Amino acid sequence: MPGNLRGILWITLGTVAFALNDVLVKLLGKKFGPVELAFCRYSIGLIILSPVFFQMGISGLKTRRLGIHFVRLIIACIAQLGVFYSVIHLYLADATAIAFSRPLFTTIIAVFLLSELVSKRRWMATAAGFIGVLIMVRPGHDGFDIVTVVALISACTFAIANILIRLMSTTEPPNRILFYYHAGGAIIFLIPTIILWQNPAGIEWVLLAGIGIMTTIGMTGFIRAFSVGEANAVGPMEYIRLIYAGILGYSIFGEVPDYWTCAGALIIIIATLYIARDEAKGKQG
Repeated sequence: MPGNLRGILWITLGTVAFALNDVLVKLLGKKFGPVELAFCRYSIGLIILSPVFFQMGISGLKTRRLGIHFVRLIIACIAQLGVFYSVIHLYLADATAIAFSRPLFTTIIAVFLLSELVSKRRWMATAAGFIGVLIMVRPGHDGFDIVTVVALISACTFAIANILIRLMSTTEPPNRILFYYHAGGAIIFLIPTIILWQNPAGIEWVLLAGIGIMTTIGMTGFIRAFSVGEANAVGPMEYIRLIYAGILGYSIFGEVPDYWTCAGALIIIIATLYIARDEAKGKQG
């Protein structure tokens, strides 16, 4: 199959896995807190990826940039808690759409951390995207919604973590970044999980393991997709996840997103697609 078609199939697998992961998080969130869910996400992911890490050996995992790995780990773990919290308490479609605002924050943060030059058109697309966020959130329409604020902060925090990957990519291969991320996350959440632990019953063990499995499948799908296909062809397929989120939210939890959510999400998607296309053109140039 052509590279782009393979990429689309891989990213479709990734988006389905992430959408199903959100369903698991929302179901389990009725009993288990974000800390315990995060521990399962990192520890199960570490176990699944361990053959890759063993193959790399000590020499492949050794790094001279432990400091930036640690900083990124802390930032990403905080963001992960916020994402799980927002998925548990928001509609799936709302939480997914707000998560798509991450590229908007990346544009702004990259200017300060990477000194990137941003074109006027990209700034306009970023501003339009944040208008979409405001349409979704509608601050003041129904009081102060702390969950929505947490979702936005998480999107911003993950954007910072992604920028740090760019800073590390000159010396750190992707699998090494994954190792310190998963191993560090499992260690960080171990003690809090022991303290807050709620003993799973029956199928809950399988569902908790499913969080780590689905997240790992999703990450693999995205990595494979962008390694075999062009970003302009593969990237837009990620936004189908919003459709999955809407369908799963309605069929499983009876969630019906309002028109404001749909309108704001559409603006965010268009803006982030433009930003991704502009970035791809810049790299080609």
